[in-house]
Order: sequence, then structure tokens, then C-alpha cells
Amino acid sequence: MLRTIIFKTVLGIYFIIWTPFLFASLISKRLTLFTMRLETMGVLYLARIIAHIKYTIHYPLIEENGIPTKPNTNTRLDGKAIIASKHMSILEIAVLFLNIPNSFFILKRELMWIPVYGWAFARAGFQPVNRKRGRTNMRKLSDNVAKKIMNGQKLIIFPEGTRVKPGTHQVLRRGLLFLAHELKLPIIPVGTDAGLYWPKRGLMHPGTANIYFEPLLPASADLEEITRAINRHSA
Repeated sequence: MLRTIIFKTVLGIYFIIWTPFLFASLISKRLTLFTMRLETMGVLYLARIIAHIKYTIHYPLIEENGIPTKPNTNTRLDGKAIIASKHMSILEIAVLFLNIPNSFFILKRELMWIPVYGWAFARAGFQPVNRKRGRTNMRKLSDNVAKKIMNGQKLIIFPEGTRVKPGTHQVLRRGLLFLAHELKLPIIPVGTDAGLYWPKRGLMHPGTANIYFEPLLPASADLEEITRAINRHSA
């Protein structure tokens, strides 16, 4: 309990300290992204030294004639696929943001209203979504996402829509299928067990969290296939 209290207190102070630097970085998108990456690296460093939480990324093997080749490589982290991740904690957000260059997230528009941090999300090119607008909003969302991908950005989405507890299989939102179909993009499912160590609520636990990139799924994959892939190695 003491470790959790110390970490969350230090993390809150850390975010406050970074606020003026983030505000100053808003003069350019490149500077904003650079500042956000530095801050994110610090979050993972604090998690490691205070909460004793590390992480490991697992990529799928590439097979040639049935023989695994090039382990720990993912040839589709190039923007030509939608990265659909399990969402359990802040940890997988930080890890994906740092390890997938020029990436952007789809997030609820209310987060963009947070002073400084919300402005930084907008400046960095994150895509807000109004969940109450339905199909009309999805058309607009698809157009905006397509423009970002054409500009070389890489989409990361959390299709469960919220952080979930270990062992929970939240129904995926159909917006992922709409985007995959409209943009003709395959899907890279990503699983994690980060919630075992950095839960949405409650005590944090020392250990090594895992991020699992699963094999590519076609744009025509259904929610059941995607759900199975995301949860295959998840806690």
C-alpha cells in the first residue's frame, strides 16, 4: 500500500511539474510530441524505480515455409494497419506511444478539454470522438483518420472503450470494424496483462508487465476474431 501511495503522489507532482514545459511546447507539433515523449519516458521510469514495474514487448514470429524467422519484428508497424489494443492501465498507453513512432490515439473529446494536457493531445494530432453522435460522427471520424494515415501517422485504438480489470472481456465497440472496412486496413491486435501490476484502481504490484503484438488480421475480421486475438495472451 505504501508503495502505491508514494508512486501515485509522486506521479501527480510529476505531471504538475511538466505542465509549464508542455504548455511552452505548444508552439509546434514537433516540439509537443518531443515533450510528450520525454514525459512519457519519465512515467515509465518512475513506475520502474518506485513501483518496481517493468515491461516486455512480444512481437509475433514471421514464418517462411513454416519456419519462424526474424523474431521480435513486426513488419506492419508502418501505419498500414490499425493497432487495436487491450486497455488495462496507463502503462500500455505509454509503451505503445513510445514504441510506435508518429502514432496517434482516438480518444473521447472530453479529454481534449483538460487544460494544457488536452491542448497538447490536440496539438500532437490525437483524434477526438463524440460517442453520442452515432454513425454521422463515424463518417467524419473515418475521414479525419484517413487524412492522418495518409500523412504517415499510425492509428492506435482501444476498442473496449475503457480500462478493464484482468479477466474481463469487454465487448468491443463496432467503430473499429467501421474504420477497418472504410479505410481497407488490416488490424494488429495487442494484448496485455498490465492490469495485474498497474490496475485501474487499487494497489500496484511489482513485476514485469507484458505487451503482446498478435498476428495481423484482415480488414474483414469480425468482432469475435478480434476479441479472441486481443485476449489470447491478456490477463
